Amino acid sequence: MLFYRAALDLSPASRRLVAGLVREHRRRIGSRWRALPPERQALLALVHLRRNETFPAPAAAFGVGLATAHRYVTEVVELLAALAPDLRQAMRIAARKAHVTLDGTPVPIDRLSGTDDRLFFSGKHRRHGVNIQFLTDPHGRLIRASAALPGSTHDLTAARVHGIVDALARWAIACYADKGIHRR
Repeated sequence: MLFYRAALDLSPASRRLVAGLVREHRRRIGSRWRALPPERQALLALVHLRRNETFPAPAAAFGVGLATAHRYVTEVVELLAALAPDLRQAMRIAARKAHVTLDGTPVPIDRLSGTDDRLFFSGKHRRHGVNIQFLTDPHGRLIRASAALPGSTHDLTAARVHGIVDALARWAIACYADKGIHRR
């Protein structure tokens, strides 16, 4: 377990993986100095992602500014996203499974200031959020997560926008989904 004001249910291997990505990224871009070493940046990002805290709390806890905390988390998210399979790779993985499950999940977000945030309000869930489509194997292991769309986006529309519906049909992959995804 890693500790940050409370135990995080993440293994030390998770932090080592993220710290290694950060270290390699800094070497690649020639970054000579940062406010936090790679291990602390990894922990800051993992704390933010796991606890879903707004940036002021981890920024204060790690002794960095708000902009620095945001930049560090964004950098880690981009490094992790680069590891994810694209749709074609995901379909190759899914084709080897007995079936896959596709489900849209609303992820809550803070209200957006200074913008028209009505797109991000889900009337069904009665909160602001984004819609992410998850494709999993029969055991629930993640194959692919889509990019986020505004929370008002219907699951079927989101799956079509990301090309998931067409890809599953093209590859003839058996897929279970809730009624929001059914095609007739």
